[in-house]
Amino acid sequence: MNATNAAHVAVGTTLMKGCAKLARRLSRDRIPLWNPALPKGAPATLFDDIMGGAERKVVYFPSCIVRTMGTARDSTEEKQVYEAMLSVLRKAGYDVLFPEDMERLCCGLSFESKGYFEQAGRLSRRLEEALLACSNNGAYPVLCDTSPCLYRMRASFASPLRLYEPVEFIHTFLMDRLKFTKTAETIALHVTCSSVKMGLMEKFQAVAQACAEKAVIPRTMGCCGFAGDRGFSHPELNASALAGLKASLPPDCRSGYSNSRTCEIGLSLHGGIPYQSIVYLVDRCTAE
Repeated sequence: MNATNAAHVAVGTTLMKGCAKLARRLSRDRIPLWNPALPKGAPATLFDDIMGGAERKVVYFPSCIVRTMGTARDSTEEKQVYEAMLSVLRKAGYDVLFPEDMERLCCGLSFESKGYFEQAGRLSRRLEEALLACSNNGAYPVLCDTSPCLYRMRASFASPLRLYEPVEFIHTFLMDRLKFTKTAETIALHVTCSSVKMGLMEKFQAVAQACAEKAVIPRTMGCCGFAGDRGFSHPELNASALAGLKASLPPDCRSGYSNSRTCEIGLSLHGGIPYQSIVYLVDRCTAE
């Protein structure tokens, strides 16, 4: 991602898009299609526990994709998703624990979606064991910043861990611990398929409405069609699913929010406005 970003900077968007399309055509569609919304790589980070003696504790598992994908090339946001999440938790007075051997941990979703069920199950069990150990056998809630990963964790774990993605965690634990100041703007929301399955539509709207004067969900929106990495390998799915997005956004809408990094890539590409994690919005609109 850093290499393609450097090439993008060097040759410009028009030439980069042409080269990407040519490479894909010559490979008979075996090479995934680059697009201008592809982010830079996230910087390598050591996740150390943040302990200040707070009464409240949470185990935070930054997903593989958040640890891999950084901000978009034209983003004005300097923080990574996990940095924004940590900022919100700090303002709410939480100690934050991270599972050990983070670089070896994955929920297994990327393997499951390709049909590698044995490998997915092995990774899921490893993550569950690490989260149990870190959470004092389930005494502390567990937060993951990517909704499809959290959905996979809930479906595959056998232990009674309390698992949350950002919207539900913020709605359940932080709404009365943070001071919200509404921003005078219209924002767009995309509630991911996994969030809909987990029944988070109303909570998503409640969190967004605490932050912005107007939060809209375009009527034409269902599944964004990015489906993990399919937006790169089968870009026509994403293009078809989001064909009506741009026209359905209010004229004064300049930003969108979701809770899945790859979904946000496709939404930014076809919506014509930047989409990013709703954690950024909450961080921007809250104080201790």
